[in-house]
Amino acid sequence: MKRLLFIFLAILSATLSLVGAQTHSLSVKTWISEEVKEDFHSTGRIFLFVSESSMDQPRKNTWPSKGNKIFAATIKKWEADKIFTFDASSELTKSVEVSLGQLPEGRYTVQVLWDQNLHGAGIDDPGNLYSESVRINLSENYQLDLPLKFRTESEKLEEHPLLHEVDFKSRVLSKWWKKEVRMKAAVLLPSRFFEEPDRKFPVRYNIAGYGGRYTRANQFVKWDKNFMDWWESDDALQIINVFLDGNGPFGDCYQLDSDNSGPYGTALIEELIPYIENRFRGMGTPESRFLDGCSTGGWVSLALQLFYPDFFGGCFSYSPDPVDFENFQLINIYNDENAYVNEYGYLRPIVRKTSGEPTVSQKDFIHFENVLGWNNAYNTSGGQFSAFTALFSPKGKGGLPKPLFHPQTGEIDNEVAEHWRKYDLKQYVENNWETIGPKIQGKIWIWMGDMDNFYLNPALRAFDEMLQKMKNPESDVTIIFEPMQGHCNGYNERTVLSQIKEKTQKK
Repeated sequence: MKRLLFIFLAILSATLSLVGAQTHSLSVKTWISEEVKEDFHSTGRIFLFVSESSMDQPRKNTWPSKGNKIFAATIKKWEADKIFTFDASSELTKSVEVSLGQLPEGRYTVQVLWDQNLHGAGIDDPGNLYSESVRINLSENYQLDLPLKFRTESEKLEEHPLLHEVDFKSRVLSKWWKKEVRMKAAVLLPSRFFEEPDRKFPVRYNIAGYGGRYTRANQFVKWDKNFMDWWESDDALQIINVFLDGNGPFGDCYQLDSDNSGPYGTALIEELIPYIENRFRGMGTPESRFLDGCSTGGWVSLALQLFYPDFFGGCFSYSPDPVDFENFQLINIYNDENAYVNEYGYLRPIVRKTSGEPTVSQKDFIHFENVLGWNNAYNTSGGQFSAFTALFSPKGKGGLPKPLFHPQTGEIDNEVAEHWRKYDLKQYVENNWETIGPKIQGKIWIWMGDMDNFYLNPALRAFDEMLQKMKNPESDVTIIFEPMQGHCNGYNERTVLSQIKEKTQKK
């Protein structure tokens, strides 16, 4: 009897597995609708988003997960009256191994996007075309028509008496790129700015998390009534808030000079900041300039304070990107042979829960960026590693940033790794302490969760250990590690402004 029960359960389990493994093919036809034909350009990259999520716009969710699937192809001459078909026979770059002919049975949200803005790094840049999104039940082979009939628009600042836009042509960047390049920022003025027309104010320069635009200032004047009530009260610090724009040619510009993106650091220090402080009555002194940000913003704020120690008076860095490239997340870029597989033969994770459970591997993360890149590689994706490569790497073939590691195999290029050294903040500080040390005394404060979701804490631990060994002078950099906290959990706008207020009152 037990044997028969065992056989029955085995057959049932196998049957359920087969049912669960059923797959179907999806075919999607797209074309340029009459509504947007005037805006159409024939060269670009076509994307199909197939998401298990019910979110309204899957084109806005490029996060690497099993629930998101992206298929893409670059087209150099697409005729406006021609149909493009996504199906199992199409030559497509995929973010996952599964093809359009083998999609698991289930419900999906489907959308098409035509990325024709060759001047922008992101697929959501203005001027691109996209379809409506459709929710389908893939219980059999499915054919779908999704014409492109909408256009992505530029972001705009909300109207508010205290909120102003900065938009000017950068002479430095335009000369480097040999075309017009504009710099943007949002400025949130202190509440007494107009009441005290002769007063000058300190300035806080905020850098966003990865790819954050200057329009993030909208969240305060449009959505955060509690913040604005406080900001316009007598309790708030009278300081100019500047929200820098992360938009760059290969993703986030990181506000620094690079071989690929150009002299963004020079443009910031010599053009944008003087322009803002002159126009909006900034004090114009190093002691009155403060930097802050989290994640990308944490790294950039720290890097700016270190590379321009005489120009800024304080930095509040939260969960910074890797500050030590021997601990570039879980990769030692100088010694490791492969970015995807560690020395024990295991796939390296790049994202985890605060419990420690890995959720995304380095390999899968990059494969999602590869599909976003018009050359089928992450160095043109506009994503995180596109920006890292643009900032840290030398120029490579075709004038593109040279990848640190092979987009498909993960093999690390040792020559490129050596080029990255000059942006390794730990090595930079250690090698230049005699000059930098005295200039950063009392200026740097850093926070990190010790279960950072992107494995950023080991790099900061190494950075901290290095600083503790420094002499003449001894380092007074404040670094706080908070147990069981994740990425940017400690960051809060009010907290940062309070930290800056405390610092200004000490002067």
